[in-house]
Amino acid sequence: MSQDDKLPFREQLAYGAGDFACVLYWHTFSKYLPYYYTDVFGISAATLGGLLLFSRVFAGIDDPVVGLWADRTNTRFGKFRPFILFGALPFVVFGVLTFTTPNFAPTGKVVWAYVTYNCLMILYTVINIPYTAMLGVMTSDGAARTRLSSIKFVCAFSAGMVISATLLPLVRYLGDSGQNPQKGWQLAFILIGLVALVFFWITFAGTRERLAPATEQKNSVLADLRLLVTNGPWRLLLATTVSFILFVSLKSSVFAHYFKYYVLGGDTSREIPFFSIPLSFDGLVSTLNTAGQAASVVGVLITASQSHRLPKAKTFIACFSIAISATASYFFIPPSQVQYLFIAEIVGSMAASPIPVLLWAMYADTADYAEWKTGRRMTGLVFSASQMGQKISWAIGAYVAFQILSTVGFQANVTPSPAVRQSLGLLVSLAPASFGILSILIFLFYPLKDQRVAQIQAELAERRAQVNAASPATS
Repeated sequence: MSQDDKLPFREQLAYGAGDFACVLYWHTFSKYLPYYYTDVFGISAATLGGLLLFSRVFAGIDDPVVGLWADRTNTRFGKFRPFILFGALPFVVFGVLTFTTPNFAPTGKVVWAYVTYNCLMILYTVINIPYTAMLGVMTSDGAARTRLSSIKFVCAFSAGMVISATLLPLVRYLGDSGQNPQKGWQLAFILIGLVALVFFWITFAGTRERLAPATEQKNSVLADLRLLVTNGPWRLLLATTVSFILFVSLKSSVFAHYFKYYVLGGDTSREIPFFSIPLSFDGLVSTLNTAGQAASVVGVLITASQSHRLPKAKTFIACFSIAISATASYFFIPPSQVQYLFIAEIVGSMAASPIPVLLWAMYADTADYAEWKTGRRMTGLVFSASQMGQKISWAIGAYVAFQILSTVGFQANVTPSPAVRQSLGLLVSLAPASFGILSILIFLFYPLKDQRVAQIQAELAERRAQVNAASPATS
């Protein structure tokens, strides 16, 4: 490992701080935003499905635009870090507006939701695409990238754990003990926004971009796009990721609804057997999500500590297989046996947590492959186009889930029918498990195994060593 590849631990933590800030919002989007819109803001399941589909597809299309923009940015701060510095404050402002419920007529509220949420997602893209792409320019060493990706996801899952443990209780407290949930959500995101601003600043101030292309590149957008779509390993990894996100999004989108309408089914609380602890909806969802996020942190820490020993491909398949089995088990657990839901969530979360770590490290490998094969480095475009696939997959998963619920007659804050309960049961178990199996089948064809990646990186290191020092990397 070269000197530039030896990242100080404080810099790794500074990089991870950015994902902590991002996931304060993304975990809310995936686990709580649908519940907020149907049960607090007050729009129907069908309208919500359309909103999530439009907004996330629209934001996904923006991803390559931001990636191309970032690849062509050159400042004294680097290519990617300025986006974090200048995008953070507008993002936080629209976070507060998104979780503000205006006193409008139904049509006006829908327009407000579309405008604020779309602006929030665009700003999320402006920050998150360059932030994620930094993984490919902070170090060229494969094991170092896996460790850096692991730290990133430790911070991400830690943010998820914070949101899981505190958001619903905080909303209840700030909303006059649950009497004014609209006020509670708005005030909660003022506090969350202030925290996010601090963590974004830590990432900007505490990191450095080290890698530059081995040759001076011409700014040809069409050439970059053509090279991207002909990158075979990237295409396979993208297809793997899309099916993985469908595995995650089907379950996550209806997770809160599943507990409110399937597990509780109209009851105000559920007692956990063996512990005799009655939990309300807020307590049950917060406790289970927190346990899952804590298990995710453990899983990522294990991955980080063993990154130099674990072959990425085999680890991906083994972990995903366990996660799929845990998710499928939800179908067979009766609502009265909440303790088994906890076990399934903890096992599944711990097994699934290394998967995004490995995926992002492998995306950096596909960027190296593109540079090795073509002489062009498109780090921002590689990561942004991958993010686009993820967001579109999230949109499709959420849209399908809520269209199904609308079709079977779901209504917020109404005792669910057997058809609604059955649909919720399938949406958190067998339906996502089927997409997980598809993801593994696709991944079996991915060609960039660890030995091949090491050869590519060695050749790239030789090329970079021959580059004239007139084109230094920015810091």
